[in-house]
Amino acid sequence: MARKDDITGKGPLSGNKRSHALNSTKRKYNLNLQIVKIKQNSKVIKVKVSVKTAKTLKKQGRLA
Repeated sequence: MARKDDITGKGPLSGNKRSHALNSTKRKYNLNLQIVKIKQNSKVIKVKVSVKTAKTLKKQGRLA
């Protein structure tokens, strides 16, 4: 299963890891994914979302 946010569709980013000697190697910045329960049409479903999305859902009152 891919490391993607089920609601926003955000995925991992790529970049460089830098040493003190400024050597660069490719690395991947993964999302902080959590499984949360949300209310949708009087049903409760489980989705994998990033923490930023979970905070927004909590602010909107959509978390179960």
